[in-house]
Formats: sequence, structure tokens, C-alpha cells
Amino acid sequence: MTGGDRILGIDPGSRITGYGVIDRQGSNLGFVSCGTIRTGRGRPLAERLVEIYDGLVNVIDLHAPDIAVVEEVFVARNPRSALLLGQARGVAVLAAMKSGIRVYDYTPRVVKQAVAGYGQADKAQVQRMVRALLGLSALPGNDAADALAVAICHANHSPFVTGPAAG
Repeated sequence: MTGGDRILGIDPGSRITGYGVIDRQGSNLGFVSCGTIRTGRGRPLAERLVEIYDGLVNVIDLHAPDIAVVEEVFVARNPRSALLLGQARGVAVLAAMKSGIRVYDYTPRVVKQAVAGYGQADKAQVQRMVRALLGLSALPGNDAADALAVAICHANHSPFVTGPAAG
């Protein structure tokens, strides 16, 4: 792509990892692809992490993004869930970095603020705003919408991002 960026947004999860790919040309955003990587429910965590890694590498190989943006871990009430999410996030960062892609990250609050205008927006609000901002004919699924929102957040913030990428 000439003069723009292809951005891969990733919403990490140990069972479902969402991804969304957009193109940014100046202030214009274009939808490329979105989906989920679903891991085997009863499988050991180590095997699920490999599935996430392999799935993201396939997405990277297919869509050739310039930048990856991974949502930061939201620390919920359950510390075990936060640890699992952190491992899935680490695998997502690894997949991008090993593919030679710069990685950035944003908190869920910043992503919601950038996309919906409200840091406490619920999933349905994020889905509707992603659909509107990208001109989609249908609502993307929750995890894919969250990943697209992360990519949109970076597209809107990146003129202001300075310094090294995260990772």
C-alpha cells in the first residue's frame, strides 16, 4: 500500500482471539478483514497458545500488516483469568514481533474512548461504532469488533504516537 498503513488489531483471549485488519490512507479508514481464532476448548493451555500463534502468523502472512496493535490486559476480578489473558497477549506480541512488525498497545478504556467517545462503552456500543466507522454492512462479532476497535484507535492516535513501539 502506498502512502498508508495496514494495521492489524488484536484482541487476545486464551479461548477466542479476535483480529481485525484495516487500511489507513490519511484520515480515511478501510476495512480489510476480521475474524477470530478459536482454540480447542478442552486442550491444554500450551497447545491453545500455539494455536493462537499459528493463527496470527497466518493472518499476518495473508494480509501483510505494517503495524500490529494489541489490547492491553484488563485486570478483572479473577486473577487466574488475567494470567491466562496475559499469556495469550504475550503470544500475540511474539507473533507480530517475530514477523518483523512494530507492536503498539492501548488500554481497553482508551480504545473505547477513541471509538465510541466513552471509556466505559459496552460491547454493543463498540460494535455499532466499528460498523459505522468502517461502513460495514453488518455488525462484526464481539471479539472481531474489539480487534477492529483497537486498530481504529491506533489509526486515530498514531499521528501523536512518538518514541519506540511497545514490546
